[in-house]
Amino acid sequence: MQLSVVVPVYNEEKTISTMLTKLAEVAIDMEVIVVDDASTDRTWDILQELRQQSPFDTFRYVRHEHNQGKGVGLRTGFGLVTGEMVTIQDADMEYDPQDLPALLRKWEEGKAQGLTHIAVYGYRDLSQQKFTTRWGNRFLTGVTNLLFGSHIHDMETCYKMFPGSIAKALPMEGRRFEIEPEITSCLLQAGYTILEVPISYFPRQDKKLAPWKDGWPALAMLLNRRFGKPFQEPSPVVQEESVTV
Repeated sequence: MQLSVVVPVYNEEKTISTMLTKLAEVAIDMEVIVVDDASTDRTWDILQELRQQSPFDTFRYVRHEHNQGKGVGLRTGFGLVTGEMVTIQDADMEYDPQDLPALLRKWEEGKAQGLTHIAVYGYRDLSQQKFTTRWGNRFLTGVTNLLFGSHIHDMETCYKMFPGSIAKALPMEGRRFEIEPEITSCLLQAGYTILEVPISYFPRQDKKLAPWKDGWPALAMLLNRRFGKPFQEPSPVVQEESVTV
């Protein structure tokens, strides 16, 4: 089973090379799609250098002409995936790609238990986050559980793993970090069981996410998805066999 990993990138010249190296070291069948959201530093130049080298020459690289936000970057990446399962990898070194096999194992355990609609989240120990960020995450996760009847620990986690078919079907209306509650609410509305596994987490101090600036759009997204038209996963297309008489 192939896992497609979408890497949204914006101005990560300090970490992008190390992160892609760590991804390449993960011993699973993996497709990597890097989406540069019009970085203004050397990020794209570094990616062009890496793509000439093995094993990075097997990765796919896409660049937006204008900066549009993480949500739009994920929309671009999800449209290109071919793997059975999809996840997201931030490029800022907060998440360790060596945790990805644990997410796949959890998915396989769920399948073995007879579950058919499964997503797997990696949940973090948020104790090292700044106070406002930590409680913002907890508040939004609590609102998610209240609105959708779920019992997840970390709605805002980057490590969300779900089928490629649903990745392509998501509305992806969020442009910035409100994409996290959008993905989660859509999965829950489509009847997916979200399983969880603990993951490593190394929070950085100079985060692009601002709790007050990005928290309200995230809350609005949760409310819009809960009280608007619910998301439904499209039915698979059945190919009819032609009969020669």
